[in-house]
Amino acid sequence: MKKISRRSFLSAAAVCGAAAALTACGGSSASSAAASSAAPASSSSAGSTAASTAASGTAAQGGGDIVIYSPNSEGLLNATIPLFEEKYGVNVELIQAGTGELVKRIQSEKNDPYADVLFGGSWSLMYTNEDLWEPYVSANDGNVIDAYKNKCGFITGNVLDGSVLIVNTDLIGDIKIEGYEDLLNPALKGKIATADPANSSSAFAHLTNMLLAMGGYEDDKAWQYVHDLFENVDGKICESSSGVYKGVADGEYVVGLSYEDPCAQLVLDGAPVKIVYMKEGTVFLPASATIIKGAKNMDNAKLFIDFILSEEVQNIWGSTLTNRPVMKDAATNDAMTPMADINVIEEDIPYVSAHKAELVDKYTEIFTDLQSK
Repeated sequence: MKKISRRSFLSAAAVCGAAAALTACGGSSASSAAASSAAPASSSSAGSTAASTAASGTAAQGGGDIVIYSPNSEGLLNATIPLFEEKYGVNVELIQAGTGELVKRIQSEKNDPYADVLFGGSWSLMYTNEDLWEPYVSANDGNVIDAYKNKCGFITGNVLDGSVLIVNTDLIGDIKIEGYEDLLNPALKGKIATADPANSSSAFAHLTNMLLAMGGYEDDKAWQYVHDLFENVDGKICESSSGVYKGVADGEYVVGLSYEDPCAQLVLDGAPVKIVYMKEGTVFLPASATIIKGAKNMDNAKLFIDFILSEEVQNIWGSTLTNRPVMKDAATNDAMTPMADINVIEEDIPYVSAHKAELVDKYTEIFTDLQSK
């Protein structure tokens, strides 16, 4: 678990300069942050600065402190935290770890919460831990794409990640790949990269995406498709999600079942790959942000939630990172196809959360049966 004080982020901001260039620092500020990860949180010298976003409608004041737990990438954090500190004069203490570890910590601190906000993590995990979160719907939620609005009242979706196919453009030749059905082409047998849906969140997201796109979570024809696809995968399961997109980029596989963020980065980096959004339907899942119940810095927690849904931040994320914004008409970089041009289908997240074990068990039974033949 990595702890970073405000001092780290201010040094990163000094290197990056203007707010619009913060994200361009990417990993460079991560090293300075890591070097001072053991430093205690410093006190803000900015005092209490008037701070309310244009669409917020809140009276929250800047200055003071906030403690943020986050599993998010260095790029996303470097594009967000320094700008929040500078804009509102808030002293941020950031503690980084995996989502599961952070949720367990929040559970253990339930009677005396240390952090104020959990910035990042899967929507479904937050949904099944409702007792940990303070109800709050940002005034900026009205600008969010309808499917990803804060309808439950305590989870703020802020970025989206879609299940996609990544295709090696040097190897594909004249093989057509426009969606899931095309992956059953015998010419692709043993050339399809996927991680294990039982152990990989991105692979599980593809499992539920394909079931929904091919008929439904409980549909026999959809499950027959799962069988036929993994028969064509031919037992070659990657050890991790990164093994999928790296394997395709490196020419080990022709196509992979992956997710948009790293694939878009590979496109921007000039790798011989392209992204395919499945014609049968692509699911985009929102990353969450939640306010911890009983947060000691409640006003700043609400201010931070308003901030990450602001037009300024959403456009920075979409134009300079490979994280797709949740805001309607937000800017995106050239590697990401506009949402209007994608056949987007909506996951039933509560259903999938409640039936995850059953879905994994059914997949495992299919895969085990194929391997025994």
